[in-house]
Amino acid sequence: MPALPLIYAPDPVFKKKAQVVPFIDEKIKETAHDMLETLYEERGVGMAATMVGVLKRIIVIDLQENGKRTPIICINPEILAVSKETQVNNEASLCFPGISAEITRPDKVELRYMDLESQVHTLEASGWLAAIIQHEMEYLDGKVYLDNLSRMKRDRLLKKMIKGQRQGGDCCSDPSCSNNY
Repeated sequence: MPALPLIYAPDPVFKKKAQVVPFIDEKIKETAHDMLETLYEERGVGMAATMVGVLKRIIVIDLQENGKRTPIICINPEILAVSKETQVNNEASLCFPGISAEITRPDKVELRYMDLESQVHTLEASGWLAAIIQHEMEYLDGKVYLDNLSRMKRDRLLKKMIKGQRQGGDCCSDPSCSNNY
């Protein structure tokens, strides 16, 4: 069982803005580590604290390239700059099981954040990592990836997700999906 239970859409928490972490104490460190444990258990690549009902500005990311865990824990992340060049990726979310959508985002971002030792870092990311950062940052700002779509397309996908949850069984056709409804 994951360290923290996921919140599933539709839930009003996804429209709320996360609060700045005023200082990094043991509770914040524990939350970040529990988020990573949940991320690994759910086989995700990124998670915002909002996804587990914590309204704090925390994201965790681990692409796990070549099967190696290289987690990035970001406290109070802030996107400083984005490129004019864009990319399109098929995005999904652990909190919106069984659906995905093509999302256009800037190809590169510059991110400033604090680690668990209160050290400030700047990260320049491109490609898939940049998309994940933007995806998770939206959660902290009261948005989700579906908000980047037309209302009609978003509503259609949400209806599909809810129908899939009601029918039970596997939430999607992805064999690596760990969500079972």
